Amino acid sequence: MSENSRSVVVVGATSGIGLAVARRLSERGDRLVLVARDEQRLHAVAAELPGPAVVAPADVTDAEAVERAVAAGVTAYGGVDGAVTTAQSMAYGTVEQVEPEILEHIVDVAVDGTANLARALLPRFRDAGGGHLVVVSSLLAEIAVPSMGAYCAAKWGQLGLVRALQNEVRRESGLHVSLVLPGAVDTPIYRQAATYAGRVGSAPPPVVSPERVADACVRRLDRPRRAQHVGPANLLAVAGFRVLPAVYDRAVARMVDAVVLRGPRSGDDPGNVLRPRPDREGLRGGWTTGGRLRAGGRPRWRG
Repeated sequence: MSENSRSVVVVGATSGIGLAVARRLSERGDRLVLVARDEQRLHAVAAELPGPAVVAPADVTDAEAVERAVAAGVTAYGGVDGAVTTAQSMAYGTVEQVEPEILEHIVDVAVDGTANLARALLPRFRDAGGGHLVVVSSLLAEIAVPSMGAYCAAKWGQLGLVRALQNEVRRESGLHVSLVLPGAVDTPIYRQAATYAGRVGSAPPPVVSPERVADACVRRLDRPRRAQHVGPANLLAVAGFRVLPAVYDRAVARMVDAVVLRGPRSGDDPGNVLRPRPDREGLRGGWTTGGRLRAGGRPRWRG
C-alpha cells in the first residue's frame, strides 16, 4: 500500500459512478469506506476491490446512519481524509404526475443527504487537519428539463447547498468542497429511475463513461476546484438555457419527447427511489456515446 494512501468515504459505491470511483481509488491504494443502502451488494463490491474496504450500509437521508458510516471509517483507519458522494435517485414525469412521496425523497437524498454527510465529515476533517468532500451533482443542476422536475429540483437544491458550503469553509485551511457536474453517463440509473411518464427513460446523447466521471472525481480529490463539468455538450446547454431561454424551452421540450422518453412503455413504477434494487445495479447501463442501448451486440434506440 502506498505511503500516501488516504481513507476515503465513497457514497453510492454499489453502482454507476460511485462504483467506478471505488475501483479507481482502490486500484491506486486508497482505503475505502463503502456506503450505500444494500449491505449484501456492498459486501460483493468490497470483495472485488484490490484494497481494504469497510462496508457501512446507510441511507443518506438518515443522519444517524451517515454518522455511523463515517465513524466506521475513523475506527478502521484512524481518520477520514476525503469523501465522494454520488448518491441520487431519479424520476420521470411531470410535477403533477410524480407521486409526492417520490419527489420529496429524491430531493431529500440530494439536499438532506449532502447536508448529513457534511455534518458528519467536516468535524473529522478539522480534527485531521484537513479533508476534501467531492459532490457529484449534474448538468441538470444548472438547467431545467420538463418531465424531470423532481431531479432538477434535487440538483438545483444541492447546488445551492454546496455553493454555500464552499463559501463557509473557504477560510479554513485544508478544508475543501468540490462539485463535479456530469451530463448523461452510461450507468443503470435510467432504467432504475421511477417513472410516471408512461415510458421508461433513456440516456440522452452525448453519453460519457462512468470511468470518465470517476477520473474527474479523483482529480478533484487531489486538486480541489469549485466546479467541473464532465460532458462535451454541457457548457453549450447551460449557455442556451441562460442566454436564449425561449429557444431553449422550445427545443428541450421536443428533445425530451424524442430522446429522453423513448424507452419502452411502462405503467407507474417507483423504481429504486424508496428501496434499493441491487439486482439492477452495476457499473454500466449499456448506452453508447450516441445514446443508443446496446442489445445483442448491436446498438438500438429503444430497449
